[in-house]
Amino acid sequence: MIILGVDPGIAIVGWGVIDYGGIGTKPKPIDFGAITTPSTMKTEDRLCEVWRELNAVISAYRPQAASVEELFFNTNQKTGIIVAEARGVILLACRSHGIPIYEYTPLQIKSAVTGYGRAEKKQVIEMVTMFLGLHEPPKPDDTADALAAAICHAHTGTSRMAEYFNKPTTMAGKIGQEGKGSRSVWASKVGGKNAERLLGAKPKKDTADE
Repeated sequence: MIILGVDPGIAIVGWGVIDYGGIGTKPKPIDFGAITTPSTMKTEDRLCEVWRELNAVISAYRPQAASVEELFFNTNQKTGIIVAEARGVILLACRSHGIPIYEYTPLQIKSAVTGYGRAEKKQVIEMVTMFLGLHEPPKPDDTADALAAAICHAHTGTSRMAEYFNKPTTMAGKIGQEGKGSRSVWASKVGGKNAERLLGAKPKKDTADE
């Protein structure tokens, strides 16, 4: 399986492509790098550049799965919004090529690569370098993070752990899922008029209000 790992950003988007043969085999590096956009560019032009370059990577290596790191809330709201916009472009690029997308939190990726969810950046880079048999650590750090995301999917996305690791972390994602996160289940939890809204029904008029 060819897996594309992506570390979202706007100034730097790390990417890495690995080949994973299944349980009992070691992932092999195919290629990796980073997409960079200068702050002097307009935001819309930076997003176009991310789209264009990531499309080129996808077209060149034709990955069968994309592992994208989820965002954590940044104290700088403006920066957080721009990075979220870039992440949307990344998801769209992958989806437009029909690639299944898997999303992992930084904690999940660190756990899969180092065995410890609070590992430091240096530990992640060391483990990525060792796992892939690289002669030197991948640069920049964003590229190492992207390769870590790819390794995370190789280790967990193809095993029974995938069900745990790939649960949506947002209410919107949970509502859209079948099974435990389906609309009907969430409706039963919230109850009342909110439940009716989730199910797409018009809330009944309260006769007591008349």
